[in-house]
Amino acid sequence: MPVLAEVIQKVTVPQGVQVTIQGASNKTTVKGPKGELSRTFRSRGVHMRVEGNAVVVEKAMPRKKEKAAVGTFASHVQNMITGVTKGWTYHMKAVFNHFPIKMTAQGDTFLIENFLGERAPRKATILPGVKVTVKGADVTVEGTDIQSVSQTAANIESATRIRNKDIRVFQDGVYITKKGE
Repeated sequence: MPVLAEVIQKVTVPQGVQVTIQGASNKTTVKGPKGELSRTFRSRGVHMRVEGNAVVVEKAMPRKKEKAAVGTFASHVQNMITGVTKGWTYHMKAVFNHFPIKMTAQGDTFLIENFLGERAPRKATILPGVKVTVKGADVTVEGTDIQSVSQTAANIESATRIRNKDIRVFQDGVYITKKGE
């Protein structure tokens, strides 16, 4: 079995997107038509650099976890590039059988009122840089950072988790139906 001396992954940078990498901490900044994202990638010995129209992520003499880190860093950079060019969108749908749910987005809080007939509204946090729109029973979560968008959708979904009731009967909630670019 041959021993790999080096692991290299390349991420192509499209036209209109600018990527800069600063120093040994691999602080990566991606600028595009929809905005700017910045992130620091820390791992011992994993180096990143911009080479022409590609970002090169490499590690010499990798162990198993270091090899995995190279692929993970390359995927994160690809997601950042997709975010500043196309953006990320999660579609959610409110499902209710017993009591009609009223949903509103107010600043950095998402309110779910009349959930299972409860008097107090349930609240979910909307992370910075994420836009949430409500049209009837449909909720759209949009933004450039995939982590903020997905975490906001997860916050909304988990705010409607049902406790102490049979989930086969009480299937009410706000659920993710579609996600992607």
